Amino acid sequence: MNRLLMATAAGILTGTVVTTQVAAPLLAQESRPSSVYEQLDLFGDIFERVRAQYVEEVDTRKLIEAAINGMLTSLDPHSSYLSPDDAENMQVQTRGEFGGLGIEVTQEDGFIKVVAPMDGTPADLAGIEAGDIITHVDGESVLGLTLNEAVDRMRGPVGSEIVITVVREGRTEPFDVSIIRDTIKLTAVRARTERDVVVLRLTTFNDQTYPNLESSLREKVAELGGMDKVSGIVLDLRNNPGGLLTQAIKVSDAFLDKGEIVSTRGRNPQDGERFNATPGDLAEGKPIVVLINGGSASASEIVAGALQDHNRAIVVGTRSFGKGSVQTVMPLRGDGAIRLTTSRYYTPSGRSIQALGVSPDILVEQPRRAAQAEAASENDRPMRSEADLRGRLSNDSLSEDEIKQIEEERKRAEEVARLREEDYQLAYAVDILRGLAVMAQSNGQ
Repeated sequence: MNRLLMATAAGILTGTVVTTQVAAPLLAQESRPSSVYEQLDLFGDIFERVRAQYVEEVDTRKLIEAAINGMLTSLDPHSSYLSPDDAENMQVQTRGEFGGLGIEVTQEDGFIKVVAPMDGTPADLAGIEAGDIITHVDGESVLGLTLNEAVDRMRGPVGSEIVITVVREGRTEPFDVSIIRDTIKLTAVRARTERDVVVLRLTTFNDQTYPNLESSLREKVAELGGMDKVSGIVLDLRNNPGGLLTQAIKVSDAFLDKGEIVSTRGRNPQDGERFNATPGDLAEGKPIVVLINGGSASASEIVAGALQDHNRAIVVGTRSFGKGSVQTVMPLRGDGAIRLTTSRYYTPSGRSIQALGVSPDILVEQPRRAAQAEAASENDRPMRSEADLRGRLSNDSLSEDEIKQIEEERKRAEEVARLREEDYQLAYAVDILRGLAVMAQSNGQ
């Protein structure tokens, strides 16, 4: 027993001595101004100690990449190191086709937060929502992983299954979601018409966004019989996580004749840039409603902020994500790259939306799916009217054409009610544009 106590005491004493010997130089270096080269020498010393004395043999390449990534991720959630594979995957994503789940994510308090699911992707079809917190992937915690490491865990062969554990606001307990990985083919712009309103749904800002927007708008306007037959345009940016700054500028320019679109300001004043609109408006002055929500980030916020500041559009929905920084991808030797935050962007009025987001002109919440289904079931009860009664009197005050017109108006009203059940925010936007059109007609415009 005495020998054991002596050995233990010796071990403690040895540990104390070693700790003192290592800590003393560190404290001394912190107490005096140190050059960058001295700090790099310190890094080299630590690297050699780890490489030579760590309990297991280490992969030096991975060790250095982890050190680089740790340096970058300590700056902000959007700066990171991209390995050659990650750099290649990012280039593929900007072209609009890649494999995975179809979610844009960021990191918050060590966990992975969903910025937005992409339309029609496995994550979207599985019910993943903007704001969801991913805590586990296939039963393993993502706490402590870098963003890139967590994303790597979620990647896998097309057709394979992944189970992610989600914490969602409004749910008392975490729950699992099973998703089948698939090839993600992003359609940058989806276009449709709601009565005489053109709805342009932008899912991302990649190389195809502006060309798709221009061609889709022209196609739908032609279907309605020309711009004179169009009441307005809905630019749906909900759950659009952003993308290329150049595409955000082009989309904003499409609806602005003049003025500043966005400015960027870096560390040095001379590095700032201003981007201005050029003459020409694809909408020919027709009113525009921009739809945003908490999943609208980055490039989406540039477009919403520019059109809002120029009073070119009414912004409807809920506050956007609030990512007001610009990342520059810088290639490195060996085909890797770093993604570094190099500037903040500002809307035409000079406001930064960093961590604040774009506030809508009209706040409209989207009812949750369960609440929508419950409301729909209550409204499904059949209602009887005078027209259903046997032996009713006929209406002799209207002509057949007038009765037909009333029936057509009723049919349009039913379509509006259907849209309101499917997508309340979009229905609200369409109603705004219809109201503006009626006002314009009554004023003889």
